[in-house]
Amino acid sequence: MKSAKWISGVMLGFCLATSYPALAQGNSQGHGHGNSHGKHDEDRDDSSYYGANEHQIHEWYEAHLSNLPPGLAKKDRLPPGLEKQLVRNGSLPPGLQKRVEPCPRSLEHYLPPPPPHCSHVLIGGHIVLLNHKTNVVVDIFRVEQF
Repeated sequence: MKSAKWISGVMLGFCLATSYPALAQGNSQGHGHGNSHGKHDEDRDDSSYYGANEHQIHEWYEAHLSNLPPGLAKKDRLPPGLEKQLVRNGSLPPGLQKRVEPCPRSLEHYLPPPPPHCSHVLIGGHIVLLNHKTNVVVDIFRVEQF
């Protein structure tokens, strides 16, 4: 009888010890259901390529509102279906490849230098760091939403 209680106690302790990481995982901020405060918060963190330059990019955008280049003007915004296809670390789909515009030099001065084989381009109100060899979107900065 004593050994059955002892074995039950050890098993219960083992189950509690191994289930703790699973319980703690649900307490992380911003990674569960209902923790998102905005539609594109995941693209607006300091770990993104453009995060440290966000303020300067907005200053440039506001200074050029009356004469925005193709790719950033209001008429160039993406429809919702194409917007969903533009994702960080994803391949640039053919429908969006047709909308790629070069980044103006005046804006490039506010951006960090691109890594090898990459360049800054404009796609439907977004500044995109695009790897031209693999056609992969390295990072996205949504200019139209502040």
